[in-house]
Amino acid sequence: MVKNSGIQRVGIIGTGLQGRRRAGVLRQFSDTQLIAVTSNLTEQSRRLAEDMKCEMIDDWEKMITRQDIDIIIVCTPPNWHLPMCNAALENGKHVLCEKPLARNPEEAELIMKLAERKGLKLKCGFNHRHHPAIKQAREWFDQGLIDEPIFIRSEYGIGGRPGYEKDWRANVEISGGGQLMDQGMHVIDLSRWFLGDFTDVTGFLQTAYWDIAPLEDNAFCLLRTKIGQVASIHVSWTQWKNLFRFEIFGKGGYITIEGLGGSYGVEKAILGKRAFLKPFKEEVIEFRGGDISWEEEWREFKNAIQENREPMANGRDGFEAVKIAYLIYETSKNRGLK
Repeated sequence: MVKNSGIQRVGIIGTGLQGRRRAGVLRQFSDTQLIAVTSNLTEQSRRLAEDMKCEMIDDWEKMITRQDIDIIIVCTPPNWHLPMCNAALENGKHVLCEKPLARNPEEAELIMKLAERKGLKLKCGFNHRHHPAIKQAREWFDQGLIDEPIFIRSEYGIGGRPGYEKDWRANVEISGGGQLMDQGMHVIDLSRWFLGDFTDVTGFLQTAYWDIAPLEDNAFCLLRTKIGQVASIHVSWTQWKNLFRFEIFGKGGYITIEGLGGSYGVEKAILGKRAFLKPFKEEVIEFRGGDISWEEEWREFKNAIQENREPMANGRDGFEAVKIAYLIYETSKNRGLK
């Protein structure tokens, strides 16, 4: 890999919504240069390249061999993650891959282990860790303001749109799963981030509205740590008004994150303390303005590369989230009335 005086030189594979979002973020950093974009949609790629004043490459396999590119961002559907991430890693590139890291745990483990063998940085696109309310919650949590954590309760959902059942997300060969592998990845990751690894996993799946069977449009999950802390997760594609709510309860109080901005409502971090006999009060911080999580995520990743450390939400985090989802699929499939 040819170095270029501290400049992070990037190629993006995939020029849809996520590719365009990632490209726009890169422009905000003076030490980052977007070299090229590519996708199987030539006209879409050309428009993005023109907007970003970068090169368009007509084949992703050509991009990952380029000596003037240090980092590959993979913004494609999950069925392409394994071949693209592994090809990039084999060619000495650091990789930021959108969630889920892969369609299943086997594919995710292959990507993770190759990055480890190559000594390269692999980051899974868990941008929620970088939302300001969630970062504030983590600060309160690390300061011990709610004492020992007891349980987590989370709800995350959207209502889809007309024709959602024809989206690539509804094709198991492309997506690897339903809503659990979509927004479910974020709350599984956040639950692990706060409570650590889970030793017991169970759940119920439901296909209630969208014609996507055998995939789920709702998942109801319980995850338990070795010491008995429980995370309760409900993710939904039938949440007709968009919702994000993530609560952490401890022996001394609670932390709540509400909203993600936009259609999810104003982003808030709320701290409440256990007070049986005192007047009840909460500390509420509202975060206004646009979504800065994508910018903060890139800042953290490029700094991890420069400092030669593991990035936040690394390959193992991506693998563990997919593994948990598939354990839930397995327990749901094997459950039945005896």
